Amino acid sequence: MKHRLAIVVGSTRPGRVGPIFAEWLETAARAHGRFEPVILDLAKFDLPLLDEPQHPRLGKYEKAHTKAWSQAVDAADAFVFVTPEYNYFAPPAIVNAVDYLAREWTYKPAGFLSYGGVSGGLRSVQALKPLLTTVKVMPIPEAVALPTFAAHLDDKGGFSPSEQISASARTMLDELARWSAALKPMRQA
Repeated sequence: MKHRLAIVVGSTRPGRVGPIFAEWLETAARAHGRFEPVILDLAKFDLPLLDEPQHPRLGKYEKAHTKAWSQAVDAADAFVFVTPEYNYFAPPAIVNAVDYLAREWTYKPAGFLSYGGVSGGLRSVQALKPLLTTVKVMPIPEAVALPTFAAHLDDKGGFSPSEQISASARTMLDELARWSAALKPMRQA
C-alpha cells in the first residue's frame, strides 16, 4: 500500500508561485510510484492566527477549519513543505499551520521544496526544522532548492525543471519513502 504524501503549499499571498511547484512535485511523486500524493494548500484551509481555546495536544478542536486541517494532516504519512523565504525566515502561514496541531504530526518525515532568490529558500527550511522536530516530525536533509526560481518559470507560468532539480526530487522522494516506512510502526503504536 502506498504511503500518503501531503505536499503543503506554504505561501498564501496573492501572486504566489508555490502551487506551480507543488503541482509539479505531485506529478513527480505520482511517477515515483511509492506515494499517493495530495496537495494541501494553506490558502484553501484559510487558517486564521491560532484561534482554538484549548491547547492542540488535547485535540479538542472547536473550529471547522481546525477540524479540516487536523483530518488532512492526520491522514498523511509524510510531508513535503513547499516554501518560499520571507525575510530570512519561513512564511508565517506555515508556522501558524504547524502550531494548530500536535499529535497529527507525530512520527512522520518531512522533505522540503524551497524557492527564493540566491539562497533558494534554504533559510526558510532551516527555520522550519526545529519547529517541526518539536511536534515530532523528522525533517530529512534531502531536499529540492530553487535559487532564482523565476528563471525556471516560462512566460506562461509553467515550471521547467532542470535534470538536476528532477534528480533532487527523486532523491528526496526515495528518502521520504524510507523514513515513512521506518516510522510507520511508531505511528501505529
